[in-house]
Amino acid sequence: MRKACILGLALLGSVSFIARGDIIPTLSSVTGSSPNFTWNYSANVTVDETINTLDFFTIYDFGTIAPGSNTQPTGWTFSQALVGPTPPLVLPTDNPSILNLTWTYNGAAPITGSAALGIFSVITSTDQLKVGQFTAEATRSSGPNAGTKVDNIGTISVPVPESSSLLPIIGVCIAAALSRLVRRQHA
Repeated sequence: MRKACILGLALLGSVSFIARGDIIPTLSSVTGSSPNFTWNYSANVTVDETINTLDFFTIYDFGTIAPGSNTQPTGWTFSQALVGPTPPLVLPTDNPSILNLTWTYNGAAPITGSAALGIFSVITSTDQLKVGQFTAEATRSSGPNAGTKVDNIGTISVPVPESSSLLPIIGVCIAAALSRLVRRQHA
């Protein structure tokens, strides 16, 4: 029994040391003053992963930004969408009425991890933050699965939605409340 317990602990310990490769964006800072706050995200690629052309990361439910305010390192392009893009092996929470931010690598030379990818920024009208989600997709760089895609998901700070982003949600809540009120009056 004691041998099995020790063997189990050794196995658990070895699993925790397995290298994992991911793209990890992190909120570095929010600078500026109303109405222009710059949200700066640093991103890193971890060991055993490479950033190849079309690998990307998405920050979900970020909201409205100042048009043309995005900045990113050379080789990266910016896009916005109400839904996704999302790597196929993860399932984030994605409100289809709040814009997502995505940065896609289009550089010619792969970026091999462990490496800092740089600062990715946008300007918005708020400095109030809440917890959101990000996903990413990159390429495994070694081992028997080298060349396959690695998808990851995590939490990240994003702006609290502006009131204009909340209007559809508020409208649905009001409609539901009115519907209940009408049903009670007819009952």
